[in-house]
Amino acid sequence: MDIAFSQACENNKEPILLALKNTLSKTKRVLEIGSGTGQHSVFFAEHLPRLCWQTSDLIENHKSINYRVNNSGLRNVLAPIVLDLSQPWWQDALEKSHMQGSIDGIFTANTLHIVSRSLVDNFFTGVKQCLVKGGVLSIYGPFNYQGKFTSASNAQFDLWLKDRNESSGIRDFEYINRLAVNAGLSLLSDTTMPANNRLLTYIRN
Repeated sequence: MDIAFSQACENNKEPILLALKNTLSKTKRVLEIGSGTGQHSVFFAEHLPRLCWQTSDLIENHKSINYRVNNSGLRNVLAPIVLDLSQPWWQDALEKSHMQGSIDGIFTANTLHIVSRSLVDNFFTGVKQCLVKGGVLSIYGPFNYQGKFTSASNAQFDLWLKDRNESSGIRDFEYINRLAVNAGLSLLSDTTMPANNRLLTYIRN
């Protein structure tokens, strides 16, 4: 079978899990935006069994996610819903999610530097609509600070991203934080992660 695999997911899943055990300690129902290959989804669901983990992505990525979900043997990780950030995605998240009850956690990894700035804006528009008061948003990936790259490798990565798609690129933390605040969120933590990445954690006011 042509099942997608991400080595980056294998490399970073343990440190992300360690952080999520703390940041999602009071969370019950997590919507993962951009589940990709599904590797993170099943790993986190396995090691955080009290969470209901809802996967999502564009339809073309569902094959790999479904394969891993179906073969995981886990009952707390759910088949993906279609989620397109160019659309009013929060409607599908609220109406088509297999979770029972409100979304009190949203997680996304390595997405905001892939999509365009307009889609980043739409990401936060949806977070404001979906995430309940007291809910937690966790964002994993590389970020710039005061317009500067945190490493030479991130600068090279940004060039590679823009060569593939000029609308993509590593985002400034200040830009992300401004969108988050405008969406009714407050920063709880900005955690240093391996390979020059960060985990930004917000709470819904």
